[in-house]
Amino acid sequence: MEKRVLAITTALAALLMVPAIGRAQAPPQSGSVASRSVPGGSVPSGTLQSGTLKVTGYSGQAPIFQLNGKSCVELEQLARLTQASLTFKANQIILTLSPSSVHAPAEEPKSKQGFSKGFLQAGIEQIGVIREWRIGIVNAIQDGFPLPEGWFSAQRRIADKSLALVSAAMSTDDDRKAFPLLSAELNDLQKLSDHYLDMRKNAEYMAPGSLDNDPLDQQILSCSRGLAAMAADNKFQDEASCH
Repeated sequence: MEKRVLAITTALAALLMVPAIGRAQAPPQSGSVASRSVPGGSVPSGTLQSGTLKVTGYSGQAPIFQLNGKSCVELEQLARLTQASLTFKANQIILTLSPSSVHAPAEEPKSKQGFSKGFLQAGIEQIGVIREWRIGIVNAIQDGFPLPEGWFSAQRRIADKSLALVSAAMSTDDDRKAFPLLSAELNDLQKLSDHYLDMRKNAEYMAPGSLDNDPLDQQILSCSRGLAAMAADNKFQDEASCH
């Protein structure tokens, strides 16, 4: 039975033709030609290849022939091009389209607006790390309790690790615009820490409210608030205090 089906399929391969989409340019009047090879198949005797058929959403192409004044394409070529299957039952031939064939080609993905979920979560974590670092300095000055250098080193390691997670999560334009602001905020906090350590080494007096009017501390605080507002709105808005 399988040999019989194979023989029938082979015989039909050169004869079964379906009208192509649209009419190709008429071939030159040069008479009939013998069978010749074409990409993916052969041209039956008495026909001329007059172009190629392409189907939107699929790669590849199928040759178009002129047969009795009509533009045609071989059925097996069409099935191969559209990733479909052919079934032969008695005097019927069934063309079954694949799932991708019955759906329109996917549209180009639109650029995402706002922050990605991963970036937003990592960014909020980074804002929290910076806030805790700053509060530690403020409390130390207000209470007159000296902070050891090791505490600052540990805070920096935590902040660097958190910032690395923020960088790895970037995927949208808003993510990429906001990242430099988070990085600048961390750098400013490091400057404030270095200033604190220098004053402590020099045994300089630090009044409990000395940071109230400190320009650098006020800039850090303003930037942190701006970053928090961006996170709440889930979109980038430039914050001058972060530059």
